[in-house]
Amino acid sequence: MIFEQIQTGGDRNYGYLIACEKEKVCAVVDPSPDPMPVIKRISELGLNVLYLINTHGHYDHTGGNEKFKQKFNLKLIMHPSSPTADIKVEDKQAVKLGTLMLSFIHTPGHTEDSICIRVEDELVTGDTLFVGKIGGTYSDAQAEVEFESLKRLMQLHDKTRVWPGHNYGVKPSSTIGEERRSNPFILQLHSFVDFLYLKNNWAAYKREHGIQ
Repeated sequence: MIFEQIQTGGDRNYGYLIACEKEKVCAVVDPSPDPMPVIKRISELGLNVLYLINTHGHYDHTGGNEKFKQKFNLKLIMHPSSPTADIKVEDKQAVKLGTLMLSFIHTPGHTEDSICIRVEDELVTGDTLFVGKIGGTYSDAQAEVEFESLKRLMQLHDKTRVWPGHNYGVKPSSTIGEERRSNPFILQLHSFVDFLYLKNNWAAYKREHGIQ
């Protein structure tokens, strides 16, 4: 398997290239805001693009879709709540990519259509889970949905590698085990009241603990 994290500009956005080396086919995850670094890498590796995947519908993750659709004959994979999806993937659904299987976890909260993509021990988390942080929400109800989504992710085994949608943490990637042990929000998953309190007071918490 080829699995690469690629900087795509914007607000420290990451895109991802997932490929089956044997069959030379790949899927691209969130190649925006600037899709050219991903396109260049596809060309360098001589890959045939089968799928474009968006972890959710925010423009900084979807803005490069049309460039990809113009250049490659491919289909867009998103959650069914996204109206632009060519292939709609439900929770726990899987899609074949050469000899690989891409499985999808519906993780609403940051947005209703948020999904994470799992392939072998790699987990692309979009804006649901960052290194040491989590995605933003805009109401207590959304925060509660996110709370439940994060609890689901924490059921994955410790060695599962976490690959976020933005470079917001102290390093580009992490593991479920590391997040379970050190992410301030994950440490509050025992209580929604405590989780929500941290979300509502995150700016003060960051100042107190020297978090950027």
